[in-house]
Order: sequence, then structure tokens, then C-alpha cells
Amino acid sequence: MNNKNDTIIIVDDNITNLTIARNNLADSYDVFTAPSGKKLLQILEKVTPALILLDIEMPEMDGYEVIKILKESQRTSNIPVIFLTAKIDPQSEVKGLNLGAVDYITKPFSGELLIKRIDLHILFEKQKKELLKYNLDLEKEVSKKTKTIMELQSAILKTVAELVEYRDSITGGHIERTQHYLSLLVDFLLERDVYVNELSSWDINLFIMSSQLHDVGKISIKDDLLMKPAKLTDEEFAEMKKHTIFGADIIKRIEENTTENEFLYYAEALAVSHHEKWDGTGYPFGLKGSEIPLQGRLMAIVDVYDALTNDRPYKKAFTHEESIEILRQGKGTHFDPVICEIFLEHEQEFKNRVYTPAVRNGRQQSLNVALTLEKTVDSILNAHGSSGGIEKIRRHLNLFLEVLSNHENYKNEVSGWNIDLFLLSAQLHDVGKIAVKDDILNKTEQLTNEEFEKVKSHAGFGLNIINQIKENVDHGSLLHHAEALTGSHHEKWDGTGYPLGLKGKEIPLQGRIMAIIDVYDALVSDRPHREKKTHSEAVAIIKNCSGTHFDPELVDIFLEHEKEFEKAEI
Repeated sequence: MNNKNDTIIIVDDNITNLTIARNNLADSYDVFTAPSGKKLLQILEKVTPALILLDIEMPEMDGYEVIKILKESQRTSNIPVIFLTAKIDPQSEVKGLNLGAVDYITKPFSGELLIKRIDLHILFEKQKKELLKYNLDLEKEVSKKTKTIMELQSAILKTVAELVEYRDSITGGHIERTQHYLSLLVDFLLERDVYVNELSSWDINLFIMSSQLHDVGKISIKDDLLMKPAKLTDEEFAEMKKHTIFGADIIKRIEENTTENEFLYYAEALAVSHHEKWDGTGYPFGLKGSEIPLQGRLMAIVDVYDALTNDRPYKKAFTHEESIEILRQGKGTHFDPVICEIFLEHEQEFKNRVYTPAVRNGRQQSLNVALTLEKTVDSILNAHGSSGGIEKIRRHLNLFLEVLSNHENYKNEVSGWNIDLFLLSAQLHDVGKIAVKDDILNKTEQLTNEEFEKVKSHAGFGLNIINQIKENVDHGSLLHHAEALTGSHHEKWDGTGYPLGLKGKEIPLQGRIMAIIDVYDALVSDRPHREKKTHSEAVAIIKNCSGTHFDPELVDIFLEHEKEFEKAEI
């Protein structure tokens, strides 16, 4: 066993013992000798050994005193210590082991036995360090994988939630504010040990994240109801109340198409129960008291508080004080009295820590919505190896759409699109990857044929998710671009793409555009299995795939403007 690079320090007040030990170990280790504990501590200021041989019986400072000092210092506490002693008894051995010694060697010692014992402990320490490093690396990898899954889930939730707010623009910011208030309320409940048994079993971060979908069912409600500038009629309100059922149905359908769907558990409970009331007069099921899921009882309070303190089409915002009084009156009728009381006790903190997201100026400013999603959707792209970020994708798409809107063959179709909505919908083009297992999505080596088939399934899953949401949407135009982009951006001009094997202009224009931008961005970005290519290399690959992978006319237009795309890289 070659340990020449390992250092051993021998501590003994007997020069003969030092000499014998050094001579036996010198061929295998770098050896330092110290005649006392004090000298050892001086050497340790400059040298960190792999192991210390420490005599017990020494004047001034015995071995027991020395090891206590070593174990009290963070720098030396992990250095293994073997006691050297001329005599041994059970009590002394136990004392030394309790102080942190790893072994005893009796003097006079055999040189061969000394080397074997030291080799064994050096090997053990190395294996222990390797195991510790492995565990730390494993923890980091698990943490990284968990973070990736959470970012992907959050991105999908937020993107769908933003599509809801895109329609219900008068309540802009409601989702972000209620998330903020919900987080505060949960913290206050935990501080007071209220509902602590149930809350402690939750993944609180996942719960807060899932609250983004509490109003997802509004995607199924007609625009004239969502934005009516007057109080709803009884018939209209009955229609509006259906958004809770629609929301739960949408989430259930997404669950059916995903393998990693735990994160939707909270979302479903929130969507269906946040309008139930403590006295049983709420909707959709008229649940009463603790029959209402705790998720819904929490959401009910922050949802109403935010609605009261912000403008609505039929009313101006109430003051914080007016809103608090309304909540107080609803304690025990509308709201869980225990939760409501804690909210009221902390009402000044809700007032002082009011959350004000960036103001959105109506539907014409929906590009601002897309920009606020930049960081979130970047998580989707990074999670699947499409590094470079949504900002770059958005720039490339926006640039290509501007070019096409002025091109003779495309301006009629492209100029009729809502470009802001197109850019927002493009963020859902890979939503189906939620149904692909994490170990495949994050694999750093090239995929096997079987694994690639599973990845390819994301296009079909994504299309199913969009279509199932669309079934309950009166205004299908909202998801028109998302459907086309999700289902067709992996189709190829020659019919060899997926999921449907569409060919030529059977492929929607949105998909033919996204195919070029998606591949270009992938080529000029680093991937787990390869480094990024230069702009020129990427352009050459796209040119070579004209008429096979890509629409040849769109490739020609792309090539005419490729220098502009290169500038957009910066």
C-alpha cells in the first residue's frame, strides 16, 4: 500500500520510541516526530496529518489532555488519533475511546504490526471521506433534481394562471397578491400552533405554488361575464359559480396525463373549495365547517381580502379598515372562525406588508405579462436543457414574426395574429414534458431509442392538456396558438416528425415557425451532452435541413435575416 503522500505525526517523550516508530514508517509515510503535546500543537499549526500516534503517559500534558484539545478545535477534530501506551486496562481504554481515540497500540510495538494498523486506519479514513463526499454529492444532485421539478411545476402552473389573468385583466395581480397573503397567513397559523398537525404534513411551498390555479376555471367563463362593468344577474352569477367545477375538472384532466402529478393535489382542493362558506351557504357543494378542505378555508380569506381591497368592474376598492370590518362580520359564517381570528389579529401586518405587483394596463399590454413570466418559463427551458432563456426565445420569435408580417406571402395571416398572445402561448409549447419522467429529461448522456420515444410523447401529452382545457373554453382563440405550437413544433416538412407525422403545409404555420426558432436556440445553447455551436454552424445546419426538417420558404426568409438573429443573440 503506497501512502507516501500521507503524513503521520508521532508524539512520545521517549526518543527511542520516536526513532523506532519513525524508522518503521518512513518508507511508507512522511513522518514528523514530537517529544511533547506542546510541540505537537506547534507542528499542527503548519501541518495537517492523516493520523497522529499519541503517547498517553507524558510529563506536563498527558495524551488525554492533548486529545481533548485536538477534539475541541474544528481544524483538528477529525484527525484520527491512535494512543500509544506501555500498559492497558479496560478503564483506560474506554476513557481514551470516549475522548475520541480510534485505537490503542501497546508498547513496545512490532514494526510490521504498527504499519498494518496504521494502513488500516488510513484506508478507513479515506473511505469515510469518500463516502461523505459521495453523500454530499448525492444530496446536491437530489436537491438539484428536486429544484428542477419544482421549477418546472411552478412554470407550468404560473403560465396557465397567467393565461387566466390575461382574460380576466381587471383582476390583474390577484394571483401574485393572494400567494403572498396566503404565505403570511400560513406562517401566522404555524406560529400559533393552529391546525399544525395538518399543516406540518403539507409541502407548504408546493401549496403556495399551487394556489396560482385556484381560479383556473375562469378560463371557461365568457368574456362578457368576466369583464361585466356592473353587478351580475342571478343567472349570470350562477354561470360564474361554475368556474370552481370547471377548475377542478381541468386539473383532474391534467393529472390523468402526467406521471408527476402530486403537485396538483393542492391545486384541485383550492380550485373547487375556495368559495365554500363555513355556515354551508357557499358553492359549489355547500360544504360546511371542517367538511371544507383546509386549503379552501385558507384561500377563502385571502381571496376575499384581495377582492375587497382592489377595484372591481362593479365597485371601487374598499379601504383596508373597511375590508377588515367585512371580514370580521363574516367570521363564523363565511370564514373559519379560528383562521379568521388569526387574520384579524395580524391585520396590520397584512396592511403594512401589502404586495403590489407590476401594474398591468389591460389586455393591450399583455406583452408585459409575457415579460413577467421570463424567469419562470426560463425554468422550463433550463429544466429540459434549453439553456439560453425565454428572453432569447422571445426575441427570436418576435424578430421572425416582424419579418413575416412584412413578407408578401405571410403578412395577411401573421398580421391577423395577436402577437402578444402568440408570445405568451409559446411559453406552453413544451408543457407536455411534465408527463415525461425526470431521469429522462435530465439525462446527461445521449438518450436510447426507447428513452427518445418517451420524450417524443411530450408533444402528444401537451396537445391533450391544451385540448382538454379548451373543451371548457368558450373563446377557443385564447388557446389557438398554444394548441398549434404545442402539437406541431416537432413536425417536419418531409413528414418524418411527430406526433402526427404531418407534412408540408399540413403543419400549422405556428409550428413551422417555432420549429426553426426552437432548433436554432437549441443549437446555439449548451446542452448536457454537447457544447453550443456558433451562429454560423447553427445557420449551416438549418440551411442543410431546408425542405426536410423545415419549411424551405421560411428557411430562405430566416437566412435572409440571419445576421439580425445573430445580433439578437447578444
